[in-house]
Amino acid sequence: MTTRLERAVGAVLGSAAGDALGAPYEFGPPGQFGARGEEMRGGGGWDPGEATDDTQMAVLVGESLLDHGGLELADVFRRFQRWAAGRPKDIGLQTEDVLTNGADWDLAAALHFQVNARAAGNGSLMRAATSAVYFAAAGREGTMDAARRIAALTHGDRAAWEGTAVLHELVRVALEGADPLAALPATLAAVHPDHRERYAVVLDPAWHPGLATEFNGAVWPCLGSAVWALRTTAGFAQAVRAAVDLGGDTDTVAAVTGALAGARYGENAIPASWAAPLHVPLPGFGDRVLYAADLRDLARRLASAGAARSGGTQPGAH
Repeated sequence: MTTRLERAVGAVLGSAAGDALGAPYEFGPPGQFGARGEEMRGGGGWDPGEATDDTQMAVLVGESLLDHGGLELADVFRRFQRWAAGRPKDIGLQTEDVLTNGADWDLAAALHFQVNARAAGNGSLMRAATSAVYFAAAGREGTMDAARRIAALTHGDRAAWEGTAVLHELVRVALEGADPLAALPATLAAVHPDHRERYAVVLDPAWHPGLATEFNGAVWPCLGSAVWALRTTAGFAQAVRAAVDLGGDTDTVAAVTGALAGARYGENAIPASWAAPLHVPLPGFGDRVLYAADLRDLARRLASAGAARSGGTQPGAH
């Protein structure tokens, strides 16, 4: 039986594996990954197993939560700024603008949204694995609220907040050993009414990525694609491969899929050949690089600290 702690590690490690697996295919056509028949190969400026901004930002969120014993939004934002100043290989245009526009942490995203009128990219969704593990013990309301607050640091559009909140809740359900797909109706009921219908469409069992009306770099088709990959496959590797083969924003769709599938199937379902080369450079933080063992340790610490903070069951108990 897979334990809660193994599922927590699966969420964090699985997200990183999906990120690194999908990175070489970003913005490519559908089917490119399957056609090559290769695994953690690298390419497109990425070394084999090298994680992108998706995992780098997730690590920064997780380490802030541990260092402060909870959510200190100003600290998370400062870490993001330091990272952005370190010239990462990849950073979303919206995220970069928010982190460099000179506004305070509680105003920068809102200012960007006010000027651009659109801010519903998947950049807050991609980094949510660590916070989802930490806040899982806080229950549905607690984890969804935390997701919205972290998302709002860089994304002023509530659509991004709600999508990140849905992912947090689905990971929470999976960590409990339950089926996240069965939890979709109750999760949608907790989505803000202004955005519920949009998410109901992409999370419906009849939806598939071919029906998307927007690029999967937007938050709702990204989340919908990840749920579709989980629903239509029967294991971690199958789900992540299906996500990468969708094309488009492959690293992020696969990172979100990896978080969901890892939480559902556990760390032992992640192929060793995917985990072994994983490495997460942290621009702006010296020469720091995290490896698979570091991600496992981070996940375990987040699960334990989150449970202790919420007074919940210790993560290895079931």
